[in-house]
Amino acid sequence: MAILVTGNTFSTGDSVTATTLNNAVNNATFDTGAVDGATTQLSGGAIIVKDGGVTASKLSTGGPTWTSGGALTATSIQNTPIGSTTASTGAFTTLSATGTTSIYEVVEKASLSGSALTGTVNFNVLDGSVVYYTANASANWTLNVRGDSSNTLNTVMATNDSVSIVVMATQGSTAYYQSAMTIDGSAVTPKWAGGTAPTAGNANSVDIYTFTIIKTASATFSVFATQTKFA
Repeated sequence: MAILVTGNTFSTGDSVTATTLNNAVNNATFDTGAVDGATTQLSGGAIIVKDGGVTASKLSTGGPTWTSGGALTATSIQNTPIGSTTASTGAFTTLSATGTTSIYEVVEKASLSGSALTGTVNFNVLDGSVVYYTANASANWTLNVRGDSSNTLNTVMATNDSVSIVVMATQGSTAYYQSAMTIDGSAVTPKWAGGTAPTAGNANSVDIYTFTIIKTASATFSVFATQTKFA
């Protein structure tokens, strides 16, 4: 099977000139024998990489793999900033790391809500860990912690995982407080700093509630909570 198609075809008895020799080389293209059809293919006489043709083993020993959805699995990523050489750009939807992780700076996402705290309030941990309610609370509320509208916290967290969240509650002249808590719709009883759950809010202030949630078994959580007045 031929590797090259020459740029000039000679027949018996043809004269060989500088031009015909140059054309034979300069106008040559690759033939089908130059590609394997699995990882490479021809395009206009040139060799190109075939879509989906390069496997992890061709990239490196024990190389990375990708799922059909584009998720990357690699033993380690070293010596290059993740996402971009510019620190302010580049993002992963989900990043998991094992071993010791050193981080020089973290900017944490906070969500601002103009809604008043009242009734049952859903806290979506997949949307961020801090929510600031800027309108005055209008009644006592129940906090329901979940992954998001499509995912339970039980699904998001593995046993022995922990997550910390913050609810900032703006209070007017009549103050209210968090009177109950649920996770994925099931009641939980937090352990409060000082040993006593709050029974009131603090007027004309911002009450900040912090919760550390530890999953101890399937659909089983320990919650440690504080309420602090800022004014």
